[in-house]
This record gives sequence, C-alpha cells and structure tokens, in this order.
Amino acid sequence: MTRNTDSSKDRVARAGAGLVRDGMIVGLGSGSTSVLMVRHLADRVASERLAIVGVATSSSTAALARELGIPLRELDEVDRLDISLDGADEIDERFRMIKGRGGALLREKIVAASSAHRVTLLTADKRVGRLGVGMPVPVEVSTFGLLHTERRIRAIGGETTIRRDDKGRVVLTDGGNAIIDCHFEALDDPDDLDERLQCQAGVLDTGLFIGLCDTLIVGDGEGIEVIESGVPRFPH
Repeated sequence: MTRNTDSSKDRVARAGAGLVRDGMIVGLGSGSTSVLMVRHLADRVASERLAIVGVATSSSTAALARELGIPLRELDEVDRLDISLDGADEIDERFRMIKGRGGALLREKIVAASSAHRVTLLTADKRVGRLGVGMPVPVEVSTFGLLHTERRIRAIGGETTIRRDDKGRVVLTDGGNAIIDCHFEALDDPDDLDERLQCQAGVLDTGLFIGLCDTLIVGDGEGIEVIESGVPRFPH
C-alpha cells in the first residue's frame, strides 16, 4: 500500500507508532487512522526488530496486524497493556470523546480501560467545542429486546437509528451486538448522559469515552501537536 506521507492523518499515525518501545504490550485501535498506525508500527517491528505484542480492538485490526507480522495476544492473556493507540470521531477540550463510528466501541473501551497509557490520534477537524453537534453517540446494545432498548433510549431524549447495512439488516459488532446511533439536541453534560444511558437495560456500553485519554496527538496542515491530558489548549 502506498501511503501519502504528507497527510495529517499519516503524520499522526506515524507519531503514535513512534511512542511504542521494545517489550511493550500495545492496544491496537480500529479505524482509518489506526490502520495507518498499525502499518507504521509493523515497519518498526521489521526494521528495528521490536519485540512487542499487540492486542487488537477488532477482527479487522487483528487480521491486518497478523498480515504485517505483528504478534498478537488476546486481552485476557495479558495482565494489562502498556499503551493503547486509537483514533476518535470527536474530542472536546476536556478530552471527552465520541468513538464508535466504525462499530468497535465496546472492545475499544475495554482495551483503553486496561491500558496504563491511552493515546488518541486524530486530525484537527475532530476537535470540537461541544460533543454530539455533528456526530451521533453510538450505543452498543444487546440484540435481544433491541426495539425495547431503543424505546428506552428515546425516552431519555435521544433520536435513534438502529445501524443497518445497505440491505436493511442490523449491523452486528464483532461481539454479535447491535449499535443504536443516538442524536441528542443538547449534549451539554456528556458525563451525565453516559450514566443515564449505561443504566438502561440492554445497553452494553456507549461511545462516550470519558477519562480515557492521557495523550492527544493532533495533526493539521502544519504538522503535529502533542497535548497531555489536564493541559487543554484548544481554541475557544
């Protein structure tokens, strides 16, 4: 695959891969930026003979890592991860994120929660003043009682769409679950909304990632910026 090394996304992916050190157990995210990161990491494994182990957040990431020669283990085969590298769909100035457009949100959140250091890789256009204005909140739910769960989410103020493929079939995650994409007119308190969604029977987890980013690497037309959690420097 030929990569556009001048792209912001590719620069961010390369920078993320550059944080990995010999001997680390690494959480490998999902999505387009993570694909680039895995490719850069595989380049380092080959050229620098890095002895690392990856834990993939999705079957597609696992397949790519195996193809490129990155050794993999299941999450329960390790005590914890040294670092996880993943993208996001939106992030606000308090490092709260929306993730899950690619459908791997539950596994991404479990991997992030199991990691000593969580790194988010994204381009500058994904930094927002308020979450949810341009992006729905994905919610991973059990397929059992799917319509009932959807009604409960609507009751707390969400406009919902069950994610389906182009043939109208419910899209299933790697874990065999469904995803409901939820729009909320006013998402002023993501923490409260996450708690209310988590309390609904049938909800397995939400695409609101709160307290799960330690380092943010942002790419734009000029280069990259590394921002540590607790030191937000977003434009207002």
